[in-house]
Amino acid sequence: MTKKVFVVGTFDTKGRELVHVAGLLADEGLEVVQVDLSTSPGHRSGADVTPAEVAACHPEGTGAVMTGDRGTAVAGMARAFEAFVATRADIGAMISLGGSGGTALVAPGMRALPVGVPKLIVSTLASGNVAPYVGPSDITMMHSVTDVAGLNRISRVILGNAARAIAGMAKAAPEATGDDRPAVGLTMFGVTTPCVTRLAARLEAHADPIVFHATGTGGQAMEKLVDSGMISSVIDTTTTEICDLLFGGILAATEDRLGAIARTGIPYVGSCGALDMVNFGPRSSVPDRYAHRQFYQHNPQITLMRTTPDECRQMGEWIGARLNACTGPVRFLLPEGGVSMLDAPGMPFELIDARSALFAALEATVEQTPDRRLIRLPHNINDEAFSDALYTHWKEIA
Repeated sequence: MTKKVFVVGTFDTKGRELVHVAGLLADEGLEVVQVDLSTSPGHRSGADVTPAEVAACHPEGTGAVMTGDRGTAVAGMARAFEAFVATRADIGAMISLGGSGGTALVAPGMRALPVGVPKLIVSTLASGNVAPYVGPSDITMMHSVTDVAGLNRISRVILGNAARAIAGMAKAAPEATGDDRPAVGLTMFGVTTPCVTRLAARLEAHADPIVFHATGTGGQAMEKLVDSGMISSVIDTTTTEICDLLFGGILAATEDRLGAIARTGIPYVGSCGALDMVNFGPRSSVPDRYAHRQFYQHNPQITLMRTTPDECRQMGEWIGARLNACTGPVRFLLPEGGVSMLDAPGMPFELIDARSALFAALEATVEQTPDRRLIRLPHNINDEAFSDALYTHWKEIA
């Protein structure tokens, strides 16, 4: 099937600009599909895919999109477009352009595309925080500089650059990796770097280690690749994003953390890396309810808060419940000598009671079987012996 470049947006308000981009792509010799996501009643654009066709993909039908209320209509169209994307096997690349509404409308559908499919949004929001739109995907966002409101000497240059950028990506053949080793996902944080660096070096003889920074989106990106079949096993040394999810930190996982592991049943080796800390911004940004807590200033922009025994108990129960949902082989290693560089003898976050509460909660929650096991080890997570144990258990089940 010939892959095409999909030009997507609200043709009722951005039609002239979208058609201009589509024409530039056609001039590059590419097949183009124009997809109209407008929600204005009675609008007709002449796009290849009409709003009604997209709306019909909504799980609750067209009526859930064409509500007559702009807010609910846009939300419904976003969901319908995400479902529409799943019906098309001919998407070779995708480009969109718009303001806040148009960006929010298109982004979920783009995120649903596999990693590696070129995706670009020209947006008035691209000079700000783009995390809510990009998420764990590889969306490229280009700042529109001016509003996306007509063609002028500035917008023509920006849109021309965007069209040629997506054309170049669409035309380029996927790079051949020449690597038949299985891909293994690893999670790392600054305070677990020695462990994961040593582990990745050892894995290279047998696998292609892909390291993700455990900053919230890092874990999401890894699990997106697990869901897409691009990662065949995981060594999840650093589960710290769960701290921020449960206790309000800035590098939080979503509630779906470990969900891809459960859905796919791939081999999983995990541990408690950096479960001793919740991440906040500058010290002044820490919520007042935590004013009495123990902190460590990682740098002027990042403040770490030590987790308490009760918080560690809650995390143990949360992780344990997710591990119980995993149908594939699971090994979860408990480092009795500490879960990070800071949770080690003589270090600021050493707190044996918290560590004990975490391990006890895991052992009380996890339903252990021959395929789902907790393993205690008398090491700090960054000890060479602990890294060796992660590797050994991965070799056993991968």
